[in-house]
Amino acid sequence: MFKKEYVKYALLVLFILLTAIFILPVSVPIILALLTAIIIEPVVKFTQKTFKWKRKPSVIANFIFFISILSGLLYFVITKLISQLIYTSNVIPFHLNNLTGIWIDIQNNLFKYTEGLPKEVVSSIQGKFDSTLESMKEALLDLLSYSNITALLTNIPNFLISFIVFIIALFLFMLDLEKLRAKFFYLLSEDSAEKVTFMSSSLKKVVIGFMKAQILASFIILGASLIGLLFIITPKYAIIMSIVIWIVDIIPILGSIAVLAPWAIYHYLTGDVILGTKLTVLAIILLVIRRAVEPKLMGSQMGISPLAILIAMFIGAKLFGFLGFIIGPFIVIICITAKEAGMIRLNFKI
Repeated sequence: MFKKEYVKYALLVLFILLTAIFILPVSVPIILALLTAIIIEPVVKFTQKTFKWKRKPSVIANFIFFISILSGLLYFVITKLISQLIYTSNVIPFHLNNLTGIWIDIQNNLFKYTEGLPKEVVSSIQGKFDSTLESMKEALLDLLSYSNITALLTNIPNFLISFIVFIIALFLFMLDLEKLRAKFFYLLSEDSAEKVTFMSSSLKKVVIGFMKAQILASFIILGASLIGLLFIITPKYAIIMSIVIWIVDIIPILGSIAVLAPWAIYHYLTGDVILGTKLTVLAIILLVIRRAVEPKLMGSQMGISPLAILIAMFIGAKLFGFLGFIIGPFIVIICITAKEAGMIRLNFKI
């Protein structure tokens, strides 16, 4: 017989799905602010206990400390990016002339080394070189096209608005997190409150496991990038750039590509094709390592099957883009913990 309880759970699942599809993508700054406030909450309580402060001074102190670190990182990244862009725009004409001279030398050497070979072979090799150069030129021109630059500039105000919303929401969540928790539990029955408490403790363990997995994966990336840069690519900047790649790679959405891709493009533009190619290969290797190791680490640290994590990350990325790598596993975690807490029952057979 069809029970009302099943209807209630069906409506709850439908609400969660609609929320995940339509509301989550546009609420990312607020959701990140809430998650950040939950992560910082133990530090706030520790500050209260250690210094005998009330909640508001403790929140303000930790908020200022967090914003200082975040602002310092953003300032470092943005100033370095702008300085590199200015420098690159100034030296591009000079290096393009050098690149043309290098290409002429390559063609001359090609004719010298292929002397005596059949004309068809020489023409084929020449065609391959020409097509490769043309493809690289088109890719660089497309990257630096007016539409791409305009799109990047138009996204800056959206990013600033999202960042301001994140900062304000974070401070308000930090102030009222205990009140929000009390109001939320007030709306629940005793049985539901126990289930939610169990679910929240399980989610806390899973979030800690997720952070551990990200840190472990980033250390593997640190080792791989240090080996590649120190022994193969550029020993002079190996340690510094490996640390930069490691810091950026901790951020799940960005990863090492955010450092290596601009670095490789810069060397392509300045005429150092060999170094640019080496950096591109290193970026691909680090990406493969990250995608191969991450599901296994997340599965072992979070207590979830690596296959489930991999499928969740893939489907999440298809639905939500880069953020799907976080949203997908997070939805799976919520469903699993809700089932363990008894909030979702799937005791049926086909």
